[in-house]
Amino acid sequence: MAYDLEEQEQLESLKAWWNQYGNIVTWIVIAALLGFAAWSGWNYWQRVQARDAALLYEQVTKAAEARDVDRVKRAATDLEDKFGRTAYGPMSALVTAKVLYDAGDLAGAKTQLQWAVDHGGDEYAPLARVRLAGVLLDEKAYDQGLALLKDTPPAQFEALFADRRGDLLAAQDKRDDARTAYRTALEKLSADEGGMRQIIQFKLDALGTA
Repeated sequence: MAYDLEEQEQLESLKAWWNQYGNIVTWIVIAALLGFAAWSGWNYWQRVQARDAALLYEQVTKAAEARDVDRVKRAATDLEDKFGRTAYGPMSALVTAKVLYDAGDLAGAKTQLQWAVDHGGDEYAPLARVRLAGVLLDEKAYDQGLALLKDTPPAQFEALFADRRGDLLAAQDKRDDARTAYRTALEKLSADEGGMRQIIQFKLDALGTA
């Protein structure tokens, strides 16, 4: 069927527009498709990373339950090397540090805790700091332990930081400073943390009155 004059004008206008903008439109479509493919590929890679990291973390926890120090260290090192950017990295370091500490390997425990401090972000690094300060307390490296706790942590860790500072200060016989730290810890505790409150109150009472 022959086109009428109006339809022919519309076709000519469309051809002219395509000649002017067709390449741009094509490249925009290609870029959009490539972007979608990259986004899909990234999500797939993330899922694979999380799955594989979870499997390795399961090996770490099973070895920890069995107190198999060598296997814990191997699995944790493998996980941290391959999947250190996932949450399983610092989680693994914290578990491994506990096993090594219980086994008397303070140097190994400190290495794992320092790794968690460096890579754990706001979710795991503060807890790693508290535990590392505890190891330094055992080693009588009080000033190093206090240096780890000098910065203000996220709110959920404030009581833990203050309590550990109290331990370090009490070990240095800085009783007034220790009392202040323990009182701060009690203030920062939530109402449902009665067990920890009792422990801190016991330590505070053990210092005697000012």
